[in-house]
Amino acid sequence: MNTRTLAAVAVLVAAQSAHAQQTPLDGFDAYAAKAMADWRVPGMAIAIVKDDQVVFSKGFGVRELGKPEPVTEHTRFGIMSTTKAFTTMLLAMLADSGALSLDDHVSKHLPTLQFSDPYVTREATVRDLVTHRIGFADPGYLWAESGLTFAQLYDRVRLVPAQTSFRSHYAYNNVSYALAGEVAARAGKSSWQSLTSARIFTPLGMSESFADAALMLAAGTNDVSAPHGIVRDTVRRLPVAPGVVDNVAPAGATFSNVVDMAKWMRFLLDSGRVNGKRLVSAARFNELWTPQTVIPQPDFYPTTTLTKPHFTAYGLGWFLEDYRGEFVVFHTGSIEGRTAIVGLLPERRLGIVIFTNLDHSEVRHALMYTVFDRYIGAEAKPHDWSAELRAMYKTFSDSALARQKRADEKRVLGTRPSLPLDKYTGAYADPLYGNATVRMADGKLTITVGTSSGTLEHWHYDIFRATWDDSFNSPALVSFVLDADGAVGEVRLPGSPLRYRRTK
Repeated sequence: MNTRTLAAVAVLVAAQSAHAQQTPLDGFDAYAAKAMADWRVPGMAIAIVKDDQVVFSKGFGVRELGKPEPVTEHTRFGIMSTTKAFTTMLLAMLADSGALSLDDHVSKHLPTLQFSDPYVTREATVRDLVTHRIGFADPGYLWAESGLTFAQLYDRVRLVPAQTSFRSHYAYNNVSYALAGEVAARAGKSSWQSLTSARIFTPLGMSESFADAALMLAAGTNDVSAPHGIVRDTVRRLPVAPGVVDNVAPAGATFSNVVDMAKWMRFLLDSGRVNGKRLVSAARFNELWTPQTVIPQPDFYPTTTLTKPHFTAYGLGWFLEDYRGEFVVFHTGSIEGRTAIVGLLPERRLGIVIFTNLDHSEVRHALMYTVFDRYIGAEAKPHDWSAELRAMYKTFSDSALARQKRADEKRVLGTRPSLPLDKYTGAYADPLYGNATVRMADGKLTITVGTSSGTLEHWHYDIFRATWDDSFNSPALVSFVLDADGAVGEVRLPGSPLRYRRTK
């Protein structure tokens, strides 16, 4: 072999070696780190699974702003509404065993449960509970900072008014998922937490996961991310209790890390099998990713304005869409102070999970679509999803600030309350919404609604503005309504359904 031939072979080998070393994730680590900084996220964790292998698993940043402890792949995050997929998987497993059917009437398992419409009480099925078509949107006032137990919440469902006709509209609902978890608990003759651990966590080897915050706290786990939010344009640690959603646990209370969630994704991408053993039948597994409720694009994620899917729907615990000709299965999670996303391209056996400790940080969507693009292949005009989505969400934020400014400009100056301030104090209550208390403290009115408290400042007429002790909560107007005798009879929060009659 002459020198020229040897040189040509060397060039070819070098080229093949360079090509072999290139992977879809080249440079992704640096891109993710920059995106995290651009979105002002204190800490983040990511795992990527491809063809039953974990190809990326890493923590970024810190668990809590101002403290040195780093986020690692073992750091726990609240997985929030990505919990819903565990609830529907549990229901599918129980259906396999004959303990229930998704088309059972809810009344078969929860005979004391009532909805405001007797027809819904009689006809609602387990499937209706987990496909967001029960007839009313999530009554967050029953769980978010309500202080109610699940038993109390369960009893008040009968008072939640219908907003649409039954099964006619998509309306996202955490409370209906809590009820579905209770169906699973009764059918499985154990708690939802115990069943989730025994039927899913244990066989998958998810030893670092907890079905709810109470279990995590009882275990004394320390490697947990802290919640953060942007308050007056500054990222701050939020005073959010870990168990804020434990009263609707099947909807969003699970804590996990990317190590365990990678095991969950491998299980899902192998159609419900672990180590070759099927834990759920193929037929019921396929049903999880079959569209159940069509979601109008205005009610879907704003990302659709850029990704332009041909369909948007909800399966059983999963959002469904298409992206660049690929079938996408995903779910997000957002509870005050943290965000999550699990995104799958089933036909490519590709999955990504992203956790952050910043409220509603849409870096999650940016990184999910970035990873999808890297495995699908670059477009003629590649996207910088982080930059494009930041620009879009800044437009939304600017619009919200403009709306708030216009609302503030409607304040009527020079007015006074109708009554002396002490006449507004008292106890107020509603059978559905619970209790509100107005007191005097240091010459000012204060209000407590559920577990939230704040100070009231006169706005105009008999309307006051509440500045909440939790500064992450936006100020809210509180309206006092006088009865015919001139005494305060009711307190309302305009712009929300909350209204309370005076009891004393």
